[in-house]
Amino acid sequence: MSHRVLLLGAPGAGKGTQSKRLAAEYDLEHITTGDALRANKDMETEHGTPREYMEAGELVPDPVVNEIVEAAISEADGFVLDGYPRNLSQAEYLSEITELDVVAYLDVSDEELVRRLTGRRVDPETGDIYHVEFDMPDDEAVRERLEQRDDDTEDVVTERLRVYEENTEPVIEFYRDQGELVEVDGEASPDKVFERLSELLE
Repeated sequence: MSHRVLLLGAPGAGKGTQSKRLAAEYDLEHITTGDALRANKDMETEHGTPREYMEAGELVPDPVVNEIVEAAISEADGFVLDGYPRNLSQAEYLSEITELDVVAYLDVSDEELVRRLTGRRVDPETGDIYHVEFDMPDDEAVRERLEQRDDDTEDVVTERLRVYEENTEPVIEFYRDQGELVEVDGEASPDKVFERLSELLE
């Protein structure tokens, strides 16, 4: 049986990690807005192609994102959605085009999100991501060349979280009002979070 799963949560809540695990474990498509847009940059919609907006450095408008997500969903037997819907109009659109089996919200405090995001470090040579507290490489040479991304500084992270809450809080309320939202403790260990999500799918 195939599953249609939506994972909600702030940047740093662990959506990417858990989505990948669920996709691998249950043979689902991992659909992220970013990947879907990159894969369909030249898809013609009434509002132009994603490429036009991306190359201009502009946000891709909802109708374009909606069409691309719809195309990705229609090709998938089952899926985990990660990073969509980002606002209420996208959530309403999604409810018109598909029935979801599980809507899980990874609940993590702002304090913990800031700690996770500001601690991230990237290896500029491989693109691998580490964390100063949870996951540093053993190799001394790799440790020395790690860098913090510009969007992982505390000021930027705080602003990202503010924007996320402003846009996505109504999405969480939308699913809560429909009785579909399941809150999962996103501060538990990744294995515990995965265990809880798996229970919801079984």
